[in-house]
Parts: sequence; C-alpha cells; structure tokens
Amino acid sequence: SRSPRAAAMAAGPPRPPPLEPIPLPVFSEEGFADKFLRKTRENPLVPLGCLCTLGVLTYGLISFKRGNIRQSQLMMRARILAQGFTFAALLGGMVVTAMKSRQ
Repeated sequence: SRSPRAAAMAAGPPRPPPLEPIPLPVFSEEGFADKFLRKTRENPLVPLGCLCTLGVLTYGLISFKRGNIRQSQLMMRARILAQGFTFAALLGGMVVTAMKSRQ
C-alpha cells in the first residue's frame, strides 16, 4: 500500500494551468430607460417620493411668487416631509436588496 505522497510523486509533476483565460459572462448593455424601469419596479416608492417632492416644491414656489407666504411656508415644510419619505424609501429598498442578496 502506497502513501498518498508516493502516489502523487508517481503521477508526475502537477500540470500547469491552461494558458487561455476563462471567458467572463457577457451581459447585455442596459440603457438608461431600461435601468430606470428596472429600478422603479424594484422600489416604486422612491420615484413616487421624488414626484411628490417635486410637486410640493413647485406648488410652494408658485405660492411664493404669487405672494401667498403662508401657503409657501406650508409647502416648504411639506417638501421636507416628502424628502424624508423619499430618503426612508431609498434606505428601505437598500435594506431589502441587501437581505435578498444574503439569501
């Protein structure tokens, strides 16, 4: 009965690795629109929050231009809430994505 070392020596020197590189997987090019749609499907709350923020900001600026200071201030406070919602949705989506990738 031969030892494992003796059997390895009898087989000869180890073979060198192949000289040809291992081909990498090929991914299709994803354009801006495709990526935007994919990300929107993954976390629809972020674009919704962005639209709400933009709408409240626009209405606040229009109120400011018309001289309705009280309405303008109210809209700027609402904008902060909308931005907070958007940020929370972004963080929540990141946590969900991280949890999915760990499984």
